[in-house]
Amino acid sequence: MSLRDRAAIVGIGQLPFSKNIGRPEEVTALEAALLALDDAGLRPSDIDGMTKWSIQPTSENVIARNLGVPNLRFFGEVGYGGGGGCGVVGHAAAAIAAGMARCVLLYRSRNRGSGGRPWAGTSRERDNIAAETNETALFSPYGFVRPVDQVAMFARRFLHERGYTTRHLGWIAAACRRHAANNPVAMMREPITVEDHERSRFISDPLRLLDCCLETDGAAAVIVAAADMARDLRQKPAYIMAASQGMGPRNWIMNNFFKDPFLESPGAYAARDLWRMAGVGPKDVHVAQLYDAFTPLVLGSLEEYGFCAPGEAGAFVEDHGLEVGGRLPTNTSGGSLSEAYVHGINLIIEAARQIRGTSVNQVAGAKLSLVTSGNMVPTGALLLRGD
Repeated sequence: MSLRDRAAIVGIGQLPFSKNIGRPEEVTALEAALLALDDAGLRPSDIDGMTKWSIQPTSENVIARNLGVPNLRFFGEVGYGGGGGCGVVGHAAAAIAAGMARCVLLYRSRNRGSGGRPWAGTSRERDNIAAETNETALFSPYGFVRPVDQVAMFARRFLHERGYTTRHLGWIAAACRRHAANNPVAMMREPITVEDHERSRFISDPLRLLDCCLETDGAAAVIVAAADMARDLRQKPAYIMAASQGMGPRNWIMNNFFKDPFLESPGAYAARDLWRMAGVGPKDVHVAQLYDAFTPLVLGSLEEYGFCAPGEAGAFVEDHGLEVGGRLPTNTSGGSLSEAYVHGINLIIEAARQIRGTSVNQVAGAKLSLVTSGNMVPTGALLLRGD
């Protein structure tokens, strides 16, 4: 049984992003949930399911109790931080297809801008991350603890093997910032050039400041409802045409250069199942939100989801292919590099806006909207369609 078109995104809610939102995650999660309910024209009593990221510090019963949800018939969570976003939506759709729920709320609230960095032991996320994996014990004694360091090792080998340069990374950063310039809630709106990227300071060679996602306080929520219910609600439904997850063999968190085939990430496995379920291919997609915690991940996604052959993604981005009007408009709200970093929920929301026709960087005639999650960890993908 496929979950294709069995459910749709019907409500979205998003607070303004900032460095210090001034309220705890429990409060901002509720605020975002109420915005999503209002957007859909629903009441808390309509909610009978919830899904969330496993590192979300706010539990479902807190949200349900404070919203006034009568009963959750279904609740669950997905691990691996940035790898979990599309999976959270997919699990909601699967619960609906299985008859376990009719209307599912998913949420992500995060005080990363003001709350400290989890790998430094200054955030509540630290214990949640440690619970997911103990693999860091093998390399943390050597100071290899930041995600940027882990991705930098992959990036150096990836650029070498594919023939890409750091200028190609700059084209990705510049495209995301170009889109963010039109987005009133984006944290970074000042346009940048490839030369600005080259002048930004190194964080972990070869990655520079402008290769890295933002440190953000923010909260957002999405409501997924059964297709027959979605047709009668306030907003144009964004139907979940396909959703997938993937891990691949011998998975090692944030270190995909150990893979066989060489340099293949979990995204390759999520991509195969996504296209199989959807019955379409990359050539049919009109707009994409590719997970961009770091710029090299976008190059990898372009290859693994079939938009470019290995070695061709550099020319793709250099030809303005990621911009509105290009071959594949990508991260049209600014993404994690320029809008905000909240483990990809803003990418899901922007994908739904593209289907609704309400994006600030709307792609004309967008009927199929792709979202991917972090491809350096066990990951997922999502394909939304309009009527």
